[in-house]
Amino acid sequence: MANSDSFIDEVSEELRRDRLFALMRRWGWVAALVVAGIVGGAAWVEYQRAQDRAMAQAFGDGLLAALDLPDPEARVAALDAIEAETPSARMLVALMAAGEVAQGGQDAAAAAQRLRTAAEAADLPRQYRDLALLRAEMLAPSDPATARLVLGALAEPGAPFAALAEEQLALLDIRDGDLEAGLDRLRGLERSSAATPGLQQRASQLIVALEAGSQLVDTAPEPVAPPETVAPAGAAEDAADTVPATDEGAAATGDDTTPEPATGAGTTTETETETETEAGAAEPAPAASN
Repeated sequence: MANSDSFIDEVSEELRRDRLFALMRRWGWVAALVVAGIVGGAAWVEYQRAQDRAMAQAFGDGLLAALDLPDPEARVAALDAIEAETPSARMLVALMAAGEVAQGGQDAAAAAQRLRTAAEAADLPRQYRDLALLRAEMLAPSDPATARLVLGALAEPGAPFAALAEEQLALLDIRDGDLEAGLDRLRGLERSSAATPGLQQRASQLIVALEAGSQLVDTAPEPVAPPETVAPAGAAEDAADTVPATDEGAAATGDDTTPEPATGAGTTTETETETETEAGAAEPAPAASN
């Protein structure tokens, strides 16, 4: 019985081995293909990550090199020369170039138009789009009707920059002459939880200034030249009074041949300095003549 059982087990084991080899010969290439696909996919993913990392490093190095230039025009030209592959990168370059342009003028209008064009990308995140449109309106505002439409969309509840857009709407109301509407918006910013402490403080200061009768001025004040250094008027008068008194005293002292008999403390002069100088200089004259 034992030998027959052992024989049966050996035969069964051989049959299973033959079936396994048959399956491997039939479907082994599928398993090899799956393994090769997994390994190849992992290698491709790592290669893509390395490429993206290298591209991001090159993009960042270009931005840093452009921002290190001393001239604003050179910085803008260097930023324009940077190759941005993604919409977010293009938006970042446009925002940095706009930051190098002063408010007003043809450069600001060109920067604002560039931001509006970059904001039209379909796959751009909302925070970048809202920031670009808000920055464009701050650089070169559109006509009032268009500005209200754009800022109204940016000031919707839950928008990334709703508080800043609300501040621009308040300034637009005040500029258009609707002071009460602008003050209502500013008071709402003071109580808004979405506004930063700096924005709340700015709104509060603007409310106080407007209620005191101040007016908004769009143009910047002209630079004032530093005042010239001028000697005080009192010092010049004292110097003018002192010099003649010294000359008269010296003349009175040096005139030994014709002394004036009436020179003394009772002599009438224009200032006390001249009186004291002449009196002190004339007293020794009679003693010298005697």
